[in-house]
Amino acid sequence: MAYITFDIDKLRYNYNYLDKLFNKGKIEWSVVTKLLCGNKDYLNELYKMGVQQMCDSRISNLKSIKSIHSDITTIYIRPPANYNVSNVVKYADISLNTEEKTIRLLSEEAQRQNKIHKIIIMMELGELREGVLGEKLIEMYEKVYSLKNIEIIGLGVNLSCLYGILPSKEKLIQLIHYQKLIKKNFKKKLKYLSGGTSVTIHLIWDKTLPKGINHFRVGETLFFGTDVYESKEADFLQHNLFKLYAQIIEISEKPMQPEGEFGTNLEGKTFELDETLFGITSKRALVDVGLLDVAAEHIIPVDENISIVGATSDILVLDLGNNSQSYKVGDFIEFKLNYYSTLKLLNSKYIEKRIVSNL
Repeated sequence: MAYITFDIDKLRYNYNYLDKLFNKGKIEWSVVTKLLCGNKDYLNELYKMGVQQMCDSRISNLKSIKSIHSDITTIYIRPPANYNVSNVVKYADISLNTEEKTIRLLSEEAQRQNKIHKIIIMMELGELREGVLGEKLIEMYEKVYSLKNIEIIGLGVNLSCLYGILPSKEKLIQLIHYQKLIKKNFKKKLKYLSGGTSVTIHLIWDKTLPKGINHFRVGETLFFGTDVYESKEADFLQHNLFKLYAQIIEISEKPMQPEGEFGTNLEGKTFELDETLFGITSKRALVDVGLLDVAAEHIIPVDENISIVGATSDILVLDLGNNSQSYKVGDFIEFKLNYYSTLKLLNSKYIEKRIVSNL
């Protein structure tokens, strides 16, 4: 059975680095756990490292977090759908919001559950995903700040996810400006300016993060050791925390070109013959992972002599060349992963999840 490994020692290294970095800047931070898809073993490892806040965009994952350790502060990081308000209040201590109607529903539900539900209002700063336009903030805040069982604790922003708009000192100063408007108009200083995600960490490294940004929501840099701003691995962090291992279920010497009339495959792709490969054969291996689990273009064989030919729903086809490593049926092929492929694999019920310790 194909399986994915999660290196806890590498995770601890990255966590300790980031925790020290944020503490130095007097910044609170929350781990974005949506990548882990609610895996309780993985979530428990984070808890043991000292994580105080966990963010997620899926209620089922927040439910898993609360079932492990109810003392963890949970944050729902997608604007709540109206039908899901009761569960948001039940499993999230804090939610990110942009709509007056939704906040009113959260207020009503929080009263029913006898809870104080905390809210961070998300601002629109150019990414054109979720966020209140700056000129609408005072009007919106005036309508919701006194709602029963609701505590507005901060303003936030999300950048780089949709259009790749990068954070900048100037954009984050806008967020600080909106906080000052709230203080001026309502005599209320908000606790959080949640202006940071993994892509914003770069501004700490190059010392351009405006003073006042005091809350980050971080996933990718923790789990992959990346400098998201520069789209590269950070030299001083650990990488390859996740790896995929798929088992060989067939090896054969086969032609490098298919034979017959071409139609479309299950992905709707049509292939063309490469006449230069006629008469040439190579060792081909089939492994026990497929499109149900992961997109082939997002995984890379660790062995550079191996190339991926293609994939069907539950089989990946590999070209082993002359099979210089003498792979055989039953051997496992190791693959490097990116964020997207890891997310798909961890969400697949057909892939075994393991914890390893390698440092």
